[in-house]
Amino acid sequence: MKSVAIIGGGITGLTAAFRLQQKNIPVTLYEAGDRVGGVIQSVRCDGYLAEFGPNTLLETSPKVAALIDDLGLSDRRVYSDPTAKNRYVVRGKRLIKMPESPLGFIATPLFSPVAKLRLLLEPFIQRHDKSREESVAGFVQRRLGREFLDRAVDALVGGIYAGDPQKLSVSQAFPKLCALEKEYGSLIKGQVFGARKRKRSGEVAKPHARKFSFDEGLQVLTETLCAKLKGEVRMRCPVTALTQSDKAWNVRWRSHGNEGQTPHSAIVYAGTAFGLSKIEIETRVPVNVSSFADIHYPPVASVVLGFRREDVAHPLDGFGMLIPRLEGFRILGSIFSSSLFPNRAPAGHVTLTSYVGGTRSPELAHERAEELCHIVYEDLRVLLGIRGKPTFKHHVLFPKAIPQYELGYGQFRNLMAETEIGAPGLFLAGHYRDGISVSDCIVAGKQVAERIKKYLVDVPVERGTRPIEPHARVAA
Repeated sequence: MKSVAIIGGGITGLTAAFRLQQKNIPVTLYEAGDRVGGVIQSVRCDGYLAEFGPNTLLETSPKVAALIDDLGLSDRRVYSDPTAKNRYVVRGKRLIKMPESPLGFIATPLFSPVAKLRLLLEPFIQRHDKSREESVAGFVQRRLGREFLDRAVDALVGGIYAGDPQKLSVSQAFPKLCALEKEYGSLIKGQVFGARKRKRSGEVAKPHARKFSFDEGLQVLTETLCAKLKGEVRMRCPVTALTQSDKAWNVRWRSHGNEGQTPHSAIVYAGTAFGLSKIEIETRVPVNVSSFADIHYPPVASVVLGFRREDVAHPLDGFGMLIPRLEGFRILGSIFSSSLFPNRAPAGHVTLTSYVGGTRSPELAHERAEELCHIVYEDLRVLLGIRGKPTFKHHVLFPKAIPQYELGYGQFRNLMAETEIGAPGLFLAGHYRDGISVSDCIVAGKQVAERIKKYLVDVPVERGTRPIEPHARVAA
């Protein structure tokens, strides 16, 4: 029987395993940690619900909604409150609502009159010379002007990647912007004339996609995926080596002090890029994945604070706020978690999720929990008018949080493609390749499952394969 090894129990690996199982392909999921879900984790305490990592899922693709339906989670899905639609950006130490219409853009104090007039030139800016890679900062400044970069895009990049627009590659980190310029010669024209094409594809741009979570947080999704898997889920079982034979791959693993090998017909690596660089890979055509250790993952700390509603002056009538670097605050931004979804805080209280660190100030992410809570509190006090003490605190550090698609990242993606060609049956998927959002990873898991199904049709079954050393099943 042909089987597939899934290395990494994050959302990509879980989705791929579930989709392969639906195709009647046996799977074994290897997870080095003691739980699945990766950065997705939710905790409820004292009436508060805190998310460790991402807070929302975006319906950017029909594949996302299809997964929720197939898992039977439609009744537990909770869409964000439509009254909490505002997105705020900080300017002059106060929150300013992002404009949602041309009229709103004209009236907004977020940009100066000069910056607004500069935007009128955007349809007439020439396309970029593709022989030279361009940073996000270079792209935005060329097409929209310096003020848009400093006041809006810098804050946006800090919120999405915890990154630096001067270092991120626009073609790698925001490929759809490059596609708009290439096809329409203008971002504005692309938004207007590309709407029909996007509608036909069923895809929705991330700023316009519906946001949702679940009644008990995003962990509901990963727990349900794991529970649905009828194959083996091996916790605390890191993979140390992969060896390609004529008809199979041998996966060498370590578990509870024991080592063993298990043959599989194909492998999906859905872990981290730096984790892949540590696995010994023996193939008929030599491949070298050691350079994946060079992919930059800055540290990010998540701090969730709860307050009595009367102690917060701001109405919190939105998704949250983003903060440009030049404003001088130490947090990257905050999500108004209890405004988005119900039951995130006890009655009469609110929950705020803030992020610290990234490429902007990596050293701050490593501060002690109490010091980080103080840092976040002081920034929120100025920005949101907070008066009282927190009634809830939750802190988590991700030492290596988000892969940065920086200038030159194309060489890594090329190496990923070359690795798959040189080692048939080894598939690479996940946030280091396919996009960093949860929805990107769901789509990647679905797509890699489809690629594997096609690959296995052409691979003969190796009869009599069995684990070289027995191991215990872990209940999903």
